[in-house]
Amino acid sequence: MSKLNTDSWDDAKLLSLLRQGNEEAFRVLVQKYQARLFRTAYGITYNKEESAEIVQEVFLKVWENLHTFREESKLSTWLYRITVNLCLNWKRTWKRRFRQYHQPLENPDGSEIPELRNDEDHPESLLQQKEQEKMLWEKIGLLPEDARAILVLKECEGLSYEDIADLLKIKKGTVSSRLFYARQKLRDLLKDYFDEKEGA
Repeated sequence: MSKLNTDSWDDAKLLSLLRQGNEEAFRVLVQKYQARLFRTAYGITYNKEESAEIVQEVFLKVWENLHTFREESKLSTWLYRITVNLCLNWKRTWKRRFRQYHQPLENPDGSEIPELRNDEDHPESLLQQKEQEKMLWEKIGLLPEDARAILVLKECEGLSYEDIADLLKIKKGTVSSRLFYARQKLRDLLKDYFDEKEGA
């Protein structure tokens, strides 16, 4: 299937067409948000297979519950909220220990998830960037789950403090303090990594 051009499909248009049962609009919705939601789910569950299943369930729930969306928040916020809730339900149901090692971030179709940074890269630096990306996700995986979730939502997805507080049902001040902790802890972990590398 050829890739759809989503440039002219803003969320208002998507929502209007989705409510009319437009299947192409649903495909555009999936294409527009699949990678973002997968990355968010992975940041919480640290499980690639479960994250892919969660994202599929998100879109199923969206399709089935469009009539309940009252547009009190943005469409993207609604999608993130469903994703976070499903991740938290998964944790409570299975009580699995989070994996503390890196798994390559990929879309369910096997293509790579957009990386944390979107800077243009020179070909000669690609290998080094991949190594650093792997190491970064390994260190993120060592953060406590609540801090990791906020870090991913803020730094990877660019959500506001207000949106994160709403999604996780916590106070804005709690978001700020946990994000500060996550950034500081990650900075310490990265410093330890580079100190060990220099001393090797």
